Amino acid sequence: MNSCDCHARETAHGPSCLARVPVFAQLREAEVELLHSVMRTSQYSKGEIIFREGDRSDALFVVNRGIIKLTKLEDNGKEHIVRLLFPGDFFGQFALLQEKPHYASAIAAEATGICRILRSDFLDILRRDPDTAARFMTALSAQLEEADAWASVLTLLETDRRLAKMLLYFRRKAMPNSQKFTLPVSKKEFAGLIGATPETLSRKLRQLSDDGVLTVSGRQLFIRDEVALQRLAGEG
Repeated sequence: MNSCDCHARETAHGPSCLARVPVFAQLREAEVELLHSVMRTSQYSKGEIIFREGDRSDALFVVNRGIIKLTKLEDNGKEHIVRLLFPGDFFGQFALLQEKPHYASAIAAEATGICRILRSDFLDILRRDPDTAARFMTALSAQLEEADAWASVLTLLETDRRLAKMLLYFRRKAMPNSQKFTLPVSKKEFAGLIGATPETLSRKLRQLSDDGVLTVSGRQLFIRDEVALQRLAGEG
């Protein structure tokens, strides 16, 4: 395990992690069996640390269930969420491949299960199988594109559009087949994520509710008019 003060429970792993991640989805049976033999699942409770910013990486991580917060400490000591990871997302790959420290801390935002493949095992698989290596590079490219899109949402757009885009993103990640979903973090954390104050977030959610776009009850949201929300996000 990486250096952390958590008490994760680690067990042998079944096939679900492999099925969730595009880079592993088309593996041959022999490859799947090999990965199963080296993959382990660790369970974390809400708030437990998976690794800290600055830790060296020795593994590729895949979110199997739950949500991971990637956070950095600001100069004032406050925690700032730089990204949220959902089931099927993988992380730690850049520190893993470049042998650099993690650029952020990974914290369980709720009860979470992750899968780990040690660096030596993973690199050995990539060396032996060019097809798997090519799929991994494609998946890395897609993840970089998503990270760039995330960064542009947080830095280039107005607050209303950031809010709408993030709400649609959360729904698609957490409950793609439902109009109802739960904010994956507290409203205070969500406000910080989109660069707004909690008061501004509350006011804008209330306006969306008054306009018939959303129904808001605590962290529970129901999208009543998705077309209007997409239009606000610039996607319509």
